[in-house]
Amino acid sequence: MEGVTDVVGEWVTFLSRYCRRQLAEIEREFPFRRSLYIDYQVLQASGKSGLRLADEVIDRPGKAIGDIRDALRQLTAIGEDRVGAINVRVHAIDRITAIRDIRSFHIGRFVSVSGIIRKTTEVRPRIIEAVFACPGCGTTVTLRQGYGQFEEPENCPNPECNRRKLKLLPVKSRFVDSQKIRIQESPEGLRGGERPQTLDVEATDDLTGMIAPGDRVVLNGILRSKQRVTYGTKSTLFDIYLDLSSAESPEREFEEVNISEEDEAAILALSRDPDLYERITGSIAPSIYGNLEVKEAIAMQLFGGVAKDLPDGSRLRGDIHMLLVGDPGIAKSQMLRYVVQLSPRGVYTSGKSSTSAGLTATAVKDDFGDGSWTLEAGALVIADMGIAAVDEMDKMAKDDRSALHEAMEQQTVSVAKAGITATLRSRCALLGAANPKLGRFDAFVPIAEQINMPPSLLSRFDLIFVMTDTPNQGRDTAIAEHIIKAHRVGELIMRSSAGPLSDEHTRLLAAESVAVEPPIAPDMLRKYVAYAKRNVTPLITDDAREMLIAYYLRLRTLADENKPVPVTARQLEALIRLGEASARIRLSETVERTDAERVIRIVDTCLRQVAYDAATGTLDIDKWTTGITKKKRDGIRMIRETIRELGGEDGTVRIAEVVERMAAEGFDREEVSEQIEKMMRFGEAMQPRRGIVRLI
Repeated sequence: MEGVTDVVGEWVTFLSRYCRRQLAEIEREFPFRRSLYIDYQVLQASGKSGLRLADEVIDRPGKAIGDIRDALRQLTAIGEDRVGAINVRVHAIDRITAIRDIRSFHIGRFVSVSGIIRKTTEVRPRIIEAVFACPGCGTTVTLRQGYGQFEEPENCPNPECNRRKLKLLPVKSRFVDSQKIRIQESPEGLRGGERPQTLDVEATDDLTGMIAPGDRVVLNGILRSKQRVTYGTKSTLFDIYLDLSSAESPEREFEEVNISEEDEAAILALSRDPDLYERITGSIAPSIYGNLEVKEAIAMQLFGGVAKDLPDGSRLRGDIHMLLVGDPGIAKSQMLRYVVQLSPRGVYTSGKSSTSAGLTATAVKDDFGDGSWTLEAGALVIADMGIAAVDEMDKMAKDDRSALHEAMEQQTVSVAKAGITATLRSRCALLGAANPKLGRFDAFVPIAEQINMPPSLLSRFDLIFVMTDTPNQGRDTAIAEHIIKAHRVGELIMRSSAGPLSDEHTRLLAAESVAVEPPIAPDMLRKYVAYAKRNVTPLITDDAREMLIAYYLRLRTLADENKPVPVTARQLEALIRLGEASARIRLSETVERTDAERVIRIVDTCLRQVAYDAATGTLDIDKWTTGITKKKRDGIRMIRETIRELGGEDGTVRIAEVVERMAAEGFDREEVSEQIEKMMRFGEAMQPRRGIVRLI
């Protein structure tokens, strides 16, 4: 008996020394604050008795929590009813157990697991103390309820009555908020072909409703087991679940990236660096040579524009979407993977292996939600407030690609399935990569025809980069040198992990690693991005505004009655977003003229690559956004009119006649023949006899 009191005494000493402030807050603000958080690290560091108590928390958490409650009774002025309602929560545990390493040995012990939240159910009340009344004599019985099956008294405790059926009194019973959560291992720690394993978690009271699907968290709690029951038959197998004690989020989105005062000083010093843009550009995928314009645009995408909520309730997106289309082997995927690591919340998916449900969200019916439908978040929802990188976009199924439309422009994902109508937020920037239709670019075919993507999707990208792989001796030498340097640095690092390097090799490593070492460490760049997104909301100055409008109007005036429309308002919005991102990079409160110049240079490069129409010598946005240039559309209309005009009584005309008439108008014979072929193929015209055409 003395040992027990001794342990309670040790807890009293610990609580009065380290938790006095917390306890005072709980006394003052009960029941709004009813959780006492005990820091495991502090407990371990509090002397020999602290180490013993810490071990007991891990090995016998049930007993430890009982002892803490006894200590609370001695310490505070909180009444008995309140002590029972206080949640004792332990956090900051240093030993994290992998979900796949949980064994029967852990049952009843305190464990800590980390991973991504896969899905959650709604918060519902669960009964913990059920009060029953006998309808005959009115005797009441109270039964404590565990997790799982509901327990009822067999009969009335009054010997004179002894009725079998007792009635539950919900008004007098005690309930607690409860929520089921499913956590999945983080993909980073998985070996080759392993499937990520999951664990079900039961959250109660003030921990409910705090965690959303897609969060990366560390969950601490007691591992419990419950017997499997199939159709009323009890099995020898038991299911495990985690009784949640506390939840920590080590890396939340931009809002919670921890930035200390030293970090802030370093960030502000960095923002005053005259070569800031070059350094940030150089810090993005330094192992890939060149591609500076693409890297500069990716830097802007990381910082993003400002998302605006207007007084009429509409929202303008601030995220910049980018598409890289290029020959194979030009390191697009590598660029995507690097960006995902840099972004505080990045998700990487590959086109062929993604479905629309996996990208957006899906409704699932399983025993997790006790047979009801639950929503499972997809990649774009998990990447909310971050970057979603989608590789191999051209290989995606047509229907799956259409799921991106809403996520890109409205930045929401709407689900209407199985009686669930929900709108989830997906405020993420999309970075896509695709290959040309025929595997490589053909220099003699317009680029828009080589991108196997629908115009409606292409027009939603703010920037489209075409990365061609053309031999050039100077550049190729530099790339070869760079690749060999990167490999040599890797070899030396691997060798150094096996044993100490010789002096010559150490010198070589120091000299070579300059080529592949980012000027700004990834960790620092990440904090810089988070700081800029959190604190800087740039405003466009009159100078920059005039410059952007002038550029936009200059492109618009390239169009007249017969010329194509060069750009649409979407490109102007892209200019504004990029301008804001450019100002954010140097933590400026205003978008200056220099930002406007930088943005115009980047957008101009993109437009010239994808929208330049060599036939007319002008920019034609239709070529980018609809895949058919204005000239081609005019040609199709002329062919139709010619067939109608030359058609006899039955509307038939010889194909050769149509081609000759169009050639006289200045159209290319081959193109006209090809267009008539297409019309027949798509059912707009028919061929009653060979060489004869008729409109349908």
